[in-house]
Order: sequence, then C-alpha cells, then structure tokens
Amino acid sequence: MGEQLTAEQLIVFIARVSNPGNQLNHETADKLISYLIKNKHWSPFEMVDMTVEIETSRGIAQQILRHRSFSFQEFSQRYSEATDMEPIQLRKAGSTNRQSSTEQFNPEIEANGNVWNADELIELHLKSANALYQQLLRAGVAKECARFVLPITTQSKIYMKGSVRSWIHYLQIRCDEHTQLEHRQVAECIRVVFIEQFPNIATALGL
Repeated sequence: MGEQLTAEQLIVFIARVSNPGNQLNHETADKLISYLIKNKHWSPFEMVDMTVEIETSRGIAQQILRHRSFSFQEFSQRYSEATDMEPIQLRKAGSTNRQSSTEQFNPEIEANGNVWNADELIELHLKSANALYQQLLRAGVAKECARFVLPITTQSKIYMKGSVRSWIHYLQIRCDEHTQLEHRQVAECIRVVFIEQFPNIATALGL
C-alpha cells in the first residue's frame, strides 16, 4: 500500500480486508462507515487511535481517568510544581439527583463574625493554599508531600489516547447533559477535534 491514507480511509481499508480489490475505493467510504455504525460493526474502529491533550482540574481529571479503555499520561505533581488553579463555578445542588447541579449562584457565607460572598472566601482559600504550598517547598519539603495541601481545582495536564471506538463511547456519554458541566466542557472540546479528524464518522453518528 503506497498511498498515504487518512485515519478514516484506514478504517475503511481495514474493514474491506475480505475485499482487497476494493480497499482503496474512497468514493464509497462514507457509505461504508454509515453501514458499519448502523449495524454496530465496531472492530474496524478499534484499529485507529486518537490522542488529545487535556488541561483541567485534578477533580475532573479523576473522572476522566475512570475511562479504562484509554491510556493516559498525566502531569506529575511529584516531579514539577503545580501552581495554576482552574476557576470554580458555584451552582445550586439538584433537587432530585444528588450528583447534579443547577443554576450558578454566589451564596453569602458567615465566617469569623463577618458575612462574605462565597467567591471571595474561595479566592482567599486558594491563595492561602498556594502560599502554604510554596512555603513548604522553600522549607525543603518534597513536592510529593507538599502537594497534599493543594485543592482539587489545581490544574493538571493529561494526554489521553484511545481507539475511535472508545472515543465514540466517551463522547456519547460525556457530552450528555447529565455529565458534570466542567467535564462536559472538556468533552465538547474533544468533540470538535473528533469532528475535524473523522468527519464521516461524526456525520453518521449525528455528532
């Protein structure tokens, strides 16, 4: 095979393994992809991988890492300093689903005899946690120990690799409105990349 194939063309090429004379027929590739998806013939979609770079909070990273069909490489707080914080959006708790949230708000919190807006207290807390982290490092504390004082909104970077089949499943689950907003925002960004790289697959899936 001397021709350089796109990722989608490679999936089609592999799907036609039993029809070698037609493997490089790109004109009907979109129809074959639609047929494979409609009839749930997923094995060809396991032959091509996609890797993305994700920047998110440690809290959302924990959710992402639960997708066990993927391979991950994550930023190590044992090796490098972690200083950036993801913004925190406060939302009201859902009335029926204990895992869900609703509209954004900024409640008043009483602390030390004063009434504060919650976002003010959060800002103070994050600055205090980061300052303590830096003080511990300057005092000679190992990064692997000092990191425990940091909140889970501390930013992390992940490289996430999986087959096209795994990405299809991930996007169908994590672009759903029941996914936590911050995770759904990550998934929506990945969906844009997926559509760019696999336009025929995305069309067949209705992405």
